[in-house]
Amino acid sequence: MKLPVLKIGNLISRLPIIQGGMSVGISLSSLASAVANEGGIGVIGAAGIGMFEDDFDTNYRQANIRALRREIRKARKLSDGIIGVNIMVALSDFSELIKASIEEHIDIIFMGAGLALDIPAKEIKESGVKIVPIVSSKRAASLIIKYWKKHYDILPDAIVVEGPKAGGHLGFKKEQIFDPEYSLEKILKEVIKQVNVYEKEYGKKIPVIAAGGIYSGGDIYKFLKLGADGVQMATRFVATKECDASEEFKKMYVNCKKEDITIIDSPVGLPGRAIKNEFIESVEKGEKRPIKCSWKCLKTCDFRKVPYCIAKALTNAKLGFLKEGFAFAGENAYKVKEIISVKELINRIKKEFSDAQLSF
Repeated sequence: MKLPVLKIGNLISRLPIIQGGMSVGISLSSLASAVANEGGIGVIGAAGIGMFEDDFDTNYRQANIRALRREIRKARKLSDGIIGVNIMVALSDFSELIKASIEEHIDIIFMGAGLALDIPAKEIKESGVKIVPIVSSKRAASLIIKYWKKHYDILPDAIVVEGPKAGGHLGFKKEQIFDPEYSLEKILKEVIKQVNVYEKEYGKKIPVIAAGGIYSGGDIYKFLKLGADGVQMATRFVATKECDASEEFKKMYVNCKKEDITIIDSPVGLPGRAIKNEFIESVEKGEKRPIKCSWKCLKTCDFRKVPYCIAKALTNAKLGFLKEGFAFAGENAYKVKEIISVKELINRIKKEFSDAQLSF
């Protein structure tokens, strides 16, 4: 059996693989279009996308929208495949970025880092764009489905279930991250069971996507067997030639060891998984970086109390200035050994999937 297709409404992805949206310039048009060209769903990370615009400090909302529009248009020129955007609910310009994405005729919008309850439903309904919340529990999935149906008369087109092995900000308390009760396998089964109830009630198929720590074709086989309709993968796409991060950023993945993958306390009030480096160690020792915030990009961030600006730290890392920043990464980042093309990566994943079937 080959990797099956993934259907999200009238969108049909030749592969059941969504490239996770990595923000602050890690997954932009280059990576997203390369994944889409290979039959997956390529995703542009919208958070901090305008950090490289000349007027970001003075006009950050327009800078973000301008940069997002440009990256979507570039991706469209490079691919006729499925292109999505990942927009964090915690962003202060969340709704504006959604509206801009719709105006650029994006195929699919992923909404994570918070409960996506207050959404621009009118624009979403009129556009027909696919909307996919990212959740970390059965409760969150149920709450979003019921709220959207009651207040907007719409349903998610799919749901991504992200477990605690993911990179970046995590939707779990620190003590839950390594607790088997909160494993992706367990949460996924609970969400699938709950979603099946709503599918029958409302007569709509809502695919469930597994995410968080999925690294190999064997992992894909495992989660499809558990009932997932597809998977979301981010970490493994970083070490590709088409990834929009700097070579120094990618080499952090190639060179890291298992013990380098650590859990940090993010300034935004959530735990996060990253690759330990000099910057993280200095923060853990209590060192602070002066912060001048002109925009308040995250609803949950109080810049007067945090030790550093996470947006600036991630921007520095994207550009390769790792003494002044750090790289978010999934639990399996240490398995990355080389930088290859997206095409070669997809071929390896396909072979791993076939090998897993044979050994099952």
